[in-house]
Amino acid sequence: MSCYPDNWCVDKSRVSSNTLVLFAHGAGADMQHAFMTTIAQGMAVGGVDVVRFNFPYMQQRQLDGTRRPPNRAPELLADFQQQLQLAIELLQPAHIILMGKSMGGRIATMLAADNLPEIVRGIICLGYPFLPKGKTAPRLAALQACRLPVMIYQGERDSFGDRRQLQQWSLPASVQLQWVSDGDHSFQPRKSASVTLEENFTSVISRSLSYIRSLV
Repeated sequence: MSCYPDNWCVDKSRVSSNTLVLFAHGAGADMQHAFMTTIAQGMAVGGVDVVRFNFPYMQQRQLDGTRRPPNRAPELLADFQQQLQLAIELLQPAHIILMGKSMGGRIATMLAADNLPEIVRGIICLGYPFLPKGKTAPRLAALQACRLPVMIYQGERDSFGDRRQLQQWSLPASVQLQWVSDGDHSFQPRKSASVTLEENFTSVISRSLSYIRSLV
């Protein structure tokens, strides 16, 4: 792993790669969280370069140790756009995939409501936050407005949208959804499940790499 800007972590593929995954964290945990690190390093082993970055509120938390809520959506969008442009300038990839954990994935889909550079080929969402806490109506507007193909990997028990709930909602044709066995919002299965968290991570990484190959 190499560090570039202070709010970046770069996991380079062990083989020459022309594809970059720009990976945004969720609302509560930063780019160094075990979930982010495991996925990013696994993707790099699989043959793509990965850039993780921290949104501004998370950068500030690192400076003063104070927990604070995420920036408002326009600020998150502007920062994601800035990180995208910086990645293009510094790393000059041939292809880019936007990836996000929970909130990061939702912001990626919102960013793709506008035309992005042609090298941005698609989006991968890890645990999409369909249902805000305490709400019953799913947030689908960002997915409906998104101009790029989207793949969502969703835990079967995700409290932000589980398997039973998703069966009731209609997703756009450009959005694919695949289930993570017995997983919660972070893909953690129950102790009684037939799969482990490690196996779920391995599965999501493998499927993500296959999806990327289908796009580039």
